Amino acid sequence: MAEHRRTTGAPTIDPRDLDLFERILRHEERTGFQDTSTSLGLARFFNERAQTVAEQQRRPVERLAALFADYRDLSELQRRARVDACRRALAELRAGCAAPDPTAVQQPSTAPAANRQEMPPGLQSTQPARKVVDRRPRVGALSDSVRLLPGVGEGRARQLELLGVRTIRDLLHLYPRRHIDYSNVEKIRDLWFGRVSTIQGTVETVEESRTRTGKTLVTVAVRDETGVIHATWFNPYVAKQLQPGTRVSLSGRVEHMRGSLVLNSPEWELLESDLLSTGRLTPVYPLTKNLYQKTLRPIVRAGLDVGLPLVEEFLPADMREEEGLLGLRDALAWVHFPEGATAAEAQRNLRRAQQRLAFDEFLTLQLGLLRRKRAWQAQPGHAMPVDHEAVGRFVRALPFTLTRAQRRALREILEGLADPRPMTRMLQGDVGSGKTVVAAAAMIAAIRAGYQTALMAPTEILAEQHAHGFERLFAALPPHDRPRLGFLTGSTSGRERQTVLAGVQDGSIDLLIGTHALIQLGVEYANLGFVVIDEQHRFGVEQRAALRNKGLHPDVLVMTATPIPRTLALTLHGDLDVSTLDELPPGRQPIVTRWMTGRQRREAYQFIRDEIARGRQAFVIVPLVEESEAVDAKAAVAEYERLKRDVFPDLPVGLLHGRLKPAEKEAVMTAFRDGDVSVLVATSVVEVGIDVPNATVMMVDGADRFGLAQLHQFRGRVGRGAEQSYCLLVADDVSQEGRRRLESLVDSQDGFYLAQVDLELRGPGDYLGTRQSGLPEMQFSAFADVRDLERARSLAERILSEDPDLAGAQYARLRARVEAFWADSVADVS
Repeated sequence: MAEHRRTTGAPTIDPRDLDLFERILRHEERTGFQDTSTSLGLARFFNERAQTVAEQQRRPVERLAALFADYRDLSELQRRARVDACRRALAELRAGCAAPDPTAVQQPSTAPAANRQEMPPGLQSTQPARKVVDRRPRVGALSDSVRLLPGVGEGRARQLELLGVRTIRDLLHLYPRRHIDYSNVEKIRDLWFGRVSTIQGTVETVEESRTRTGKTLVTVAVRDETGVIHATWFNPYVAKQLQPGTRVSLSGRVEHMRGSLVLNSPEWELLESDLLSTGRLTPVYPLTKNLYQKTLRPIVRAGLDVGLPLVEEFLPADMREEEGLLGLRDALAWVHFPEGATAAEAQRNLRRAQQRLAFDEFLTLQLGLLRRKRAWQAQPGHAMPVDHEAVGRFVRALPFTLTRAQRRALREILEGLADPRPMTRMLQGDVGSGKTVVAAAAMIAAIRAGYQTALMAPTEILAEQHAHGFERLFAALPPHDRPRLGFLTGSTSGRERQTVLAGVQDGSIDLLIGTHALIQLGVEYANLGFVVIDEQHRFGVEQRAALRNKGLHPDVLVMTATPIPRTLALTLHGDLDVSTLDELPPGRQPIVTRWMTGRQRREAYQFIRDEIARGRQAFVIVPLVEESEAVDAKAAVAEYERLKRDVFPDLPVGLLHGRLKPAEKEAVMTAFRDGDVSVLVATSVVEVGIDVPNATVMMVDGADRFGLAQLHQFRGRVGRGAEQSYCLLVADDVSQEGRRRLESLVDSQDGFYLAQVDLELRGPGDYLGTRQSGLPEMQFSAFADVRDLERARSLAERILSEDPDLAGAQYARLRARVEAFWADSVADVS
């Protein structure tokens, strides 16, 4: 008979720590073995971790720490070897972790009742106490598999894994997309366009049809005593479930289609089914094929039953009380199944749960950003001696005068260059506010101090625009003062490429402009001291880190044309100092902006024809269908074909969408810039970057489907030449919020004012969503406001001023939370 060995006597590490250590090592490898995967450095991180783990786990963690004792003194090859050795050690430790004993009997708690971990309200049993056999699954850690839960076999586990759920912890954090209030059912006759509503009725008819793209469209008519409404789904399964005569509940946003109110892809429930929460708030979870709400809800409930007692609070009690925050267990319980004597009380408890979890995300985000900024600034940098006379000669040679905002921003950047600490600064300003000339003046200072500079743009056409722009700006300088420029992209030919690479390596090129080619192997800088990154949110973080690693901690300036209210910018970009260009140069023509209805679409098309007859060009932005690049691309192709066939058959029409290959996008944009295309049909990929002075019309179809900041970015694509430009916003059946967005855009050209309106309408969640890639995922930002962000920022600063390394015992769990929150992120400081 085979012998079953168990390693209960061997020193082991908590599987959660093993997961964290492995994520940190992956991050270290991705960032080139720079010892930046934790803000403490690997040696100090593992040493400190050894002091906080349980006694029986300390020895293996200390052995891991010993691998990194001299890590900073090693070559890259030697560092790689140490990381590989640590990975092998982790694999051995994982193999040696004791498996849960299936024969073990759970012992009753001997702790006094007052000291026991209480279940959160809403999950406590209301049954009278009686002797029962505890049949709950034997879950001993949040890292245990969901396979231990009732109803989760091999097939169901595979479905859950598609949702990112493998462990009990994952299940607790599979948050509902929304909740349905079954206590607030409306009559069909009382429905309003644009409002999320729940109705109950009887299915009258079910029809299936094929769309032009080959999809099956299911249309169901539902009647109550006051009327009929149609609901549609792109899901054949619905037709099998919702048969005529079936009683059903539908919940979703009321929309218009062909003059009637409809529900597109609403949530649905058979009223005969056994709802977990009939008559109160019911969670609606993300799903995958063949996994349904009625199946998933009991699984989540079971996971909460066994998982919540294992959840550890990481915020000290005094801080929770001071901020008025719910306990973590209560928050996790109520964010799934909010309880209350009334629906209103359940809604309040749901809101409190969401606010607690949003605050947690903001706090850990701020702690991570501030610690990374401190770690970056602790590195040796360049204290550049600024030649103010050379900068002054450049500014005086310009054919225009700098605005006050430009002078202020330039002064802040020059102070950063002179500071021995590495600079990480964001320069934000509206389209046309003059960011490029400020960056050029700062580059003059860096070059005169003996350093090379680099500018990286996200596309070849943008890089080319910058190269021409800098040549024009520097042309007014005497020849001996002009920086020597190089240009490098993926399309640069072999001989030209070798010439540029040699010039960069021997220092004869002062400023290298290009795309991600600037960071590829073989590009070696003689003395890179200042890096400018344009439209930073369009780069991956690893690309930006690689460019910075080409120099010895160069000063970094990132530029963005997406205005953000200053207080929000300081909070969202806590790892950056912020300079703001909040005024436009004088004499710039405002763009005439008009809101038109769908019935005026032909008028808009005729206006475009009139402008093209004058030798101009136009953009047409197609409506946003849904948050799917593939679906939007199909819609763009269909609209392009219609416009080309029915509206502009005699004009050259181009198409630009996110599913095109990079080379195809470049070809389309180049053809439009060169005048070979008169009308460019595009999705939102045109939002940033392309500069076509001859384009005078921006038509946005379905303008109510876009955010205010995005609409302002669209408008900024025109108005770049001497001719009057126009923005036509076409929208029907606009909600109250949409009306305010469009009216604000018509009334104002000020990007910062519009950003403030957008913030008031939608909260900070959208800004967090578009902030640079590589940050940890923010799931609850939509449930908070700017005050929550500012409170979290203030608390993070207070905590770090008291304990910069979170080394105190009261912050042990908070530090672990921050490390775990950031572990899968590849974000560098910028």
